[in-house]
Amino acid sequence: MSVAAAIGDTMKDASGQEPPKKAGRFVPDMLMAPGMLWLAIFFVVPIASLFLTSLQTPVPGGQVGEFEQTFNFANYVNTLTDDTYYVPLIRSFVYSGIATLLALAIGYPLAYAIAFKSGKNRNLLLVMVIAPFFVSFILRTIAWRQILADEGFVVGILRSIGLVSETGGLYPSAFAVIMGLTYNFLPFMTLPIYASLERVDPRLIEASVDLYAHPFTGFRKVTFPLSMPGVVAGTLLTFIPAAGDYVNAALLGRPSNTMIGNRIEYTFLSVNDYPTAAVLSFILMACILAMVLVYVRRVGTEDLV
Repeated sequence: MSVAAAIGDTMKDASGQEPPKKAGRFVPDMLMAPGMLWLAIFFVVPIASLFLTSLQTPVPGGQVGEFEQTFNFANYVNTLTDDTYYVPLIRSFVYSGIATLLALAIGYPLAYAIAFKSGKNRNLLLVMVIAPFFVSFILRTIAWRQILADEGFVVGILRSIGLVSETGGLYPSAFAVIMGLTYNFLPFMTLPIYASLERVDPRLIEASVDLYAHPFTGFRKVTFPLSMPGVVAGTLLTFIPAAGDYVNAALLGRPSNTMIGNRIEYTFLSVNDYPTAAVLSFILMACILAMVLVYVRRVGTEDLV
């Protein structure tokens, strides 16, 4: 028997079968290739194209919407110093921040009730949370026009108790925009929090009671920290799309309630100022990215950092 044959026999396991050959070193890369190719085509290439567009300038003597590549980084400085653009940007973060806090205040108790108090009705309540997604985003927003209209029941009740004057109203207004944002993105807050609460071991909560902790103390020390991954995910999933939204401001607000998404849409499609629209898009992405990084590092969890 040759040495190679002897080595082959020793490598056989107890069942007489040869161990499987080690997978090729390039197999994982090949499995990742389709996803990486998809990201390259539909994310990297568009982002690079948008960035190059942001550095263009109008062609001297050219037609409206005709630009040439001059790598003019001054476009960013000019846009940031123009109150026509930076005021809607700040307003967008204020509106989305308030809507995120309201969604958290509504979504957390709702998720808590579904996770711990719903019993056999849990699936039904979850369906009710996601049911608005079966209706068009625009139709859901237009519905708030009827809810907050001067002749609607909400304004009627508020007028009867003196919170709204006889000549005042709630639509169109910043209040209506924030209510629309809160409602439309509430499921994005509720579902991640529910997913985290569902994984909480009830015995930990019972242990806090056995140690004579007040219910609020047990919630603050046990339940809420364990649900932080869901809170962080929910706030990000609510704040990020709300900051770039333009439908709610367009349908529920006045011109003075314009958000940065409305300004980008108007600049790109109506004015045909593609470089400025691209600059606004990049500024919005950069601001959101910076805020997200700071937020996750300060209040995030190890699962999300």
